[in-house]
Amino acid sequence: MVGRAAGMFAVTNVDDLVLLALFFARARSARQVVVGQYLGFAGILVVAVLGALGASLLPEQFRPWLGLIPLALGLKAAWSLWRGNDDDEEPDVAPGVLAVAGVTLANGGDNIGVYVPVFTVADSLWVYVAVFLVLVGLWIAIGLLVLFSG
Repeated sequence: MVGRAAGMFAVTNVDDLVLLALFFARARSARQVVVGQYLGFAGILVVAVLGALGASLLPEQFRPWLGLIPLALGLKAAWSLWRGNDDDEEPDVAPGVLAVAGVTLANGGDNIGVYVPVFTVADSLWVYVAVFLVLVGLWIAIGLLVLFSG
């Protein structure tokens, strides 16, 4: 279970490594990035857990169909990329705690799309949550390494 949770975290958060390195490069203090990352990811987890609890109210035969949510999000992202609707811009100011949290939360739509179906059928939802929160710290450390290794 822990291995599956760690693998799912890594796959859904690989893009955060680049964001973390950028945040650390621009932030006034590393503390702002760390607190903002944890706040943003906590928001992702709250939405995913609430979504899973709500989805658990669905009849059992409809729950596997929730797995189509990540596919739909991926297709939407591919369509936007193909159409040239990429509106990513670099910020001109140093990011504060709320900016880091906001970007982390906004960037977590795909995470939520993956987490909700898994959390709905997971026997130990809280194992996933605990593993994810521990791995956020590891991701922060790797983000610093990416910044300083370049």
